[in-house]
Amino acid sequence: MADVHDIATRKRNMRAIKGRDTKPELIVRKLLWQRGFRYRLQGKKLPGRPDLVLKKYNAVIFVHGCFWHLHECAMFKWPGTRQEFWREKLTGNRMRDQQNIAALRDQGWRVAQVWECALKGRGRLAPEQVADPLTDWLHGPDPMFEIRGRFQS
Repeated sequence: MADVHDIATRKRNMRAIKGRDTKPELIVRKLLWQRGFRYRLQGKKLPGRPDLVLKKYNAVIFVHGCFWHLHECAMFKWPGTRQEFWREKLTGNRMRDQQNIAALRDQGWRVAQVWECALKGRGRLAPEQVADPLTDWLHGPDPMFEIRGRFQS
């Protein structure tokens, strides 16, 4: 299928995609803040620059977009154009995520991933279905945690 936009329009659209302060990230931040958790944003000195750093709990949280981080869920769909480019780009993102998580774990950090599909779309969870498990994880000893939407492919 051909792209519905010309090259200039597609370029402008892709440049408009934000890397921080995304809607899913703001939702997670708000849920945690309402429960009394305090955090730093964008851990610049940590591998992968986690979206949220909770030093008191020795924990970091990534809020991942399902497309950009190659999540196999109902929200992810391979692009129809430039398939080789996108396959290389997105698998590279996934590999880099795994390396960053391993590096954080080696440094003693606990790591959580909250996927976009848990926060929006038809498979989204209710806010308490995201906040409650995340709160329990922060107070517990588990080194890794993941929140996904209801519909996985």
